[in-house]
Formats: sequence, C-alpha cells, structure tokens
Amino acid sequence: MTGSTPQTLATHRPQVVDVHTLEVAHVDQDAYTVDVRSHHFQVDQPLEAGGADSAPTPTELFAASLATCVAFYAGRYLDRHGLPRTGLRVRTEFTMATDRPARVASLRLVIVPPPELPEQRRAALLAVASHCTIHNTLRQPPEIGVELES
Repeated sequence: MTGSTPQTLATHRPQVVDVHTLEVAHVDQDAYTVDVRSHHFQVDQPLEAGGADSAPTPTELFAASLATCVAFYAGRYLDRHGLPRTGLRVRTEFTMATDRPARVASLRLVIVPPPELPEQRRAALLAVASHCTIHNTLRQPPEIGVELES
C-alpha cells in the first residue's frame, strides 16, 4: 500500500452500521404496543381524539424522548464532575402547528439542576445537555423511508 494516505485507507474500510429494531403492533382501537429489546409499552390517543387515553400519545413520547435525552446528558455531566443528580429534572412544553402537515411546531425544555450545582458549572451543563443525541438528530434530520411490506 505504498503511497496510501491514512485518509485513503479510511475510505476503503467497511463501515459497521449498528441497526436498532423495534416493533409496533395494534392492540385495540387507537392503542398500539411497542416492543423495544425486552421492554414493552403502549401508546394511545386522548379521549377527545377518539382514544381510550390508556397511554401517552406518540407525539408525547417524541417530546419525552428529547426531554429524557437532555436529562441523561445532564446527569452524565454531573457524574463526571462528582456532582449529585438528586433534584435534576427537565420540564418540557410543546405546541402543535396550526397548519398542515400535522407536526410539532415548538418544543421548550427547562433543565432544573440539582441545588448543589455551582454557578460556574451552569453554562457547561446547559451546553452538554443541549447536544444530546435526540437534539442533534432534530438539528440534522435523518433520512426516513416508509414502505409497505410486499
């Protein structure tokens, strides 16, 4: 491999793609069950939308996904700096768009840090939590394919 640069070598290495799979199945009316690894939970619609209100909606889980990701990153930051997670919370509000297509128009997250968080650590905690995987994904949306099984 004379004349090969590290950059050239890197382009010839096969990329390993880690594919994650989950399955959603109909339960009853607007309720669906989600199977992720060994975890099972449901989604539903509120009564006013025709559901039984037996579980959160997919849109609520979307907002919760972002909030829990932010909380996870904030918690890991606190751990790395020897600070307690006790009292860490993330409050989230979202609004729906009033035009089509149906979508979330805005999300607002407020990180409530533990009371022991020193003032000089607040900006860094916010910076780390603002770059969680879900937030990064929303900033650079993935390719999405929807297809029917043949």
